[in-house]
Amino acid sequence: MSRNHAFKALADPTRREILRLLGRGEMTAGQLADRFDMTKPSMSHHFAVLREAGLVSSRREGQQIFYALDATVMHEIVTWLWGLFPDGGRGRKRS
Repeated sequence: MSRNHAFKALADPTRREILRLLGRGEMTAGQLADRFDMTKPSMSHHFAVLREAGLVSSRREGQQIFYALDATVMHEIVTWLWGLFPDGGRGRKRS
């Protein structure tokens, strides 16, 4: 995973909504696609970008593909973001 892949994935509102939905629990590709007005190839592209970024995992069960949120990369990003602040993100003002 590179941060660039993760930021690219997070830049798209559709992918952010997919992540929000997966935050509630595992869903099939069909369940997720039903929430959006777009073609199956477009949805597949969004899933591929999210998988490549390491933000979701997938598993096949028969004809269905199940997607789940993978919080590991998000944790790494948040940790990196907090590290940008001199006080580690604790909110203390500098004097």
